[in-house]
Amino acid sequence: MTSQKQTFLTIFLLIALFFTAHAQSILKSAASSSSSTPDNYIGQFNPITTAVPFLMIAPDARGGSMGDAGVSSEPDAYSMHYNPAKYAFIKKEMGVGISYSPWLKGLTNDINLAYVSAFRRIDKTSAVAMSLRYFSLGGITFTDGNGWVIGDYNPNEFAIDATYARLLTSSLSMGIAARYIHSNLTQGQDVGGNATKPGNSVAADVSIFQRFPVEFDKIEGNFSWGMNISNIGTKISYSDDNTRKDFIPTNLKIGPTLTLNFDDYNQMSFMADFNKLLVPTNAITSGDTIISGMDPNVSVPVGMIHSFYDAPGGFSEEMAEINFSIGTEYWYAQQFALRGGFFYENVNKGNRKFFTLGAGFRYNILGIDFSYLIPLETQNPLEHTLRFSLLINFDAPNVR
Repeated sequence: MTSQKQTFLTIFLLIALFFTAHAQSILKSAASSSSSTPDNYIGQFNPITTAVPFLMIAPDARGGSMGDAGVSSEPDAYSMHYNPAKYAFIKKEMGVGISYSPWLKGLTNDINLAYVSAFRRIDKTSAVAMSLRYFSLGGITFTDGNGWVIGDYNPNEFAIDATYARLLTSSLSMGIAARYIHSNLTQGQDVGGNATKPGNSVAADVSIFQRFPVEFDKIEGNFSWGMNISNIGTKISYSDDNTRKDFIPTNLKIGPTLTLNFDDYNQMSFMADFNKLLVPTNAITSGDTIISGMDPNVSVPVGMIHSFYDAPGGFSEEMAEINFSIGTEYWYAQQFALRGGFFYENVNKGNRKFFTLGAGFRYNILGIDFSYLIPLETQNPLEHTLRFSLLINFDAPNVR
C-alpha cells in the first residue's frame, strides 16, 4: 500500500506542478500581449489547425458531462474515443453504445454527430471493440464563382475503428486501435477552379491504462491513470493532384482518476484529462520567409516530434497548447449518477471554455445518459449543446 500511495502522490504532484507552470505561462502571455515590440510573438492568436477535427469531439453524454474527460474513468462501451486500453478492465461480457449529439446549435440546427460502438470480451485478460462515428454538416447550397446555384449537398465525414485491449499485469493494460477516416466536404465540386475529391486517411491509437486499490481513513477506492496517443496517421488531401496535404489531429491525452466508495450506496470519482495536439504549430511568416517558429510542412513523425518545441512563442506557447478537462461523477447504488465538469483551452489556441452538467441512469441491462454544455461566453456556437447516449450490456443485471 505504501508504494501505491507514493505513486498516487507522485502523479498528483506532477499535476500540481503542471497547473503552476500553466498559470505562469498564461500570466506571461497576458503580459506580453500588451507589448508593441515587433519581435514579440508570444500572446498572438495562433490556434493549431488540422483536417477532420470531428475526431476530437467527445461522442457520448457521460464523458461530455464531465468536461470531455475520460482517459482514466471507469470503462464502458465508449472507451474507444478516450482510451481503448480500458476495455481490458471492463466488467461486462459484451455491450453496445449509441449516442447522438446535435452540434453547433448556436449556428444551425442540422449539424450532428452520431456514434455507435460495441465491445466483446474474449477472455479474462482481453477484449475487442469497434465503433462508427458519423458527422453530418447538414444541408449546404453550393454556388459557382458567379453565384449561380450548383445544387444542394450534404457534406459528411465518418471514421470506422477497431481495437484490441489486453491486460499486461493485474493492474496494467494496453490497447492498440486502427482507424479508417473518410471526409467528403466538397461532394466532388470544383473549388477555386481546382478539382476536389473526398479525403481519406488511416490511423492508429496506442494507449495504456492502470488501476489499483487505495484507502484513505478507512474509505476504500481506486486510483487509475491512462494515456492515449490517438490518430497517428497519414495526412489528408482533398485535391486530385495531392498538392496540399493536411495533418489529422494526432493527440496526446493523459490523466488520473480517483474513485472513493464511501459505503455500499455512495461512490464519488474525480478526474482530469490533459490534451496536446502532436501536429506542427503555425509559424509566423512574412511572405515566404519564416520569422519565428518552424516549417510546418514536414512528415507526420517529424511533426509529432516538432510539436513539443516548434511554437513561435517558445515554451510559454507550448504550455498554452495544452488544454485540460476536470470532471466529477457521483453514483448512488450504482443506478443513478450526477456529473459535472469544466473544459479549458487557452484564448490564443481556440478559446473554448465551458462547464458541463449531466446525469445517468442504469437499470438491468440498459443505461441512459445525457449532458448539457454551458459556455462561459454568450452567443457561443457551442451553447445549448445536448448529448444523448444509450448503453445496452448483455450480461449480469445491475452491474455497471
